[in-house]
Amino acid sequence: MYDRRKSRPRQILVSLFCVCGLGYFAYHAIVGKRGLEARSLLIERSRQLEREIARLEAQRASLEQEVHLIDAADPDIVEELAIEVLGFARPGDRVVVLPGEIAKPAPPR
Repeated sequence: MYDRRKSRPRQILVSLFCVCGLGYFAYHAIVGKRGLEARSLLIERSRQLEREIARLEAQRASLEQEVHLIDAADPDIVEELAIEVLGFARPGDRVVVLPGEIAKPAPPR
């Protein structure tokens, strides 16, 4: 005959084991490597990267516009960029140096 009193400790042990297993998985679902906290960190990092991507795309569009202007083979634009970026000028050009803008000497070779 079945005695319910003998199986009571076994039921408690199985229930305790199940609660411990559930606690283990719940802990890792929240704090684990792929848990809810890690997800929130990834979402925040994604927002930061989206802002950086938007900034870089704007910079890329600006550079593409400059390349398009250079490809147009307009000598005035090429000359303007050479003066502004490289510091070149034609031999007959007059150069005006303002007091706040002191030219840096070229590094020795």
